[in-house]
Amino acid sequence: MESRHEVLFTQLESYRSYILGVVENVTEAEAEVIAKGFNNNIRWNLGHIYLDQYLWIQAVTKGKADVPESFHGWFGYGTSPADFTSDTPSFEELKELLKKQPTDIKNTYGHRLEEEFPPTEMGMHTIEQVLIRTIFHEGMHLQSIIDLKKCMR
Repeated sequence: MESRHEVLFTQLESYRSYILGVVENVTEAEAEVIAKGFNNNIRWNLGHIYLDQYLWIQAVTKGKADVPESFHGWFGYGTSPADFTSDTPSFEELKELLKKQPTDIKNTYGHRLEEEFPPTEMGMHTIEQVLIRTIFHEGMHLQSIIDLKKCMR
């Protein structure tokens, strides 16, 4: 029987693979489209998903996550593609980062999933709880990506 931690990482990898499959045939140009009624584009959603997991891990552990500080200005809460610069990772670069992230998180934090920390404002006090929350959050952005794609076709 798989442990709940193995199941959690299997789910994280599975959901991430699903998102990457959804954007597989999206072009760089399509990834930049901000459809009517939307604040962001597919590229921003991918960067935000990537950043969000590290931000919540950082919030609970009070440690420094392995994500460049510049990501906060491009993909943090309240940002938009208007904040992008020539240094902002491309759509293809973000897909590569997202592909590697579940393994990186497992290797870095997998042995600490149940370690107790002071609770965040949402009451989370373990990395395991953070990953459950970020998987839910990822699903919300998956729906935004699916909706953006529908607006383009």
